[in-house]
Amino acid sequence: MIRNELYDMVTQDLEFDKTELDTESLKTPQLHNKYLILFSQEKLKLEQVLSEKKISRRDKWLYYTGKMSEEELKEKGWESCDLVILKTDVDRFIDADRDIIKLEARVTLQREMVNYLENVIKIISNRQWNIRAALDWIKFTQGA
Repeated sequence: MIRNELYDMVTQDLEFDKTELDTESLKTPQLHNKYLILFSQEKLKLEQVLSEKKISRRDKWLYYTGKMSEEELKEKGWESCDLVILKTDVDRFIDADRDIIKLEARVTLQREMVNYLENVIKIISNRQWNIRAALDWIKFTQGA
């Protein structure tokens, strides 16, 4: 799901009609379920990207240490690394590799999605309290 679409959907779903608090209260379980499903899906995507990053880091380590076979290089479409890199500098090269940087950006974006959805679920969990407070305020202002 695209982030802006998600933000718009959450904004729309979290608004509630103050004149229909009973109906809004009944929508809470469905909203909770909807965002719990999205949260689970996005968390699984995060795990997949993290696994992809681990595999890519291993491949880059093999590449930069000169331990990757010619067959693997051809398979990945990489040329052999002609640099002589000290063991202590390999991590520096891996961290600066464009493929790893792209994967790290994907991990960061996916983590943000997961964190955002986790917070949305907390807000939805507190929605009943907000509705209750609104009802209490209505009763108070009407002298009941």
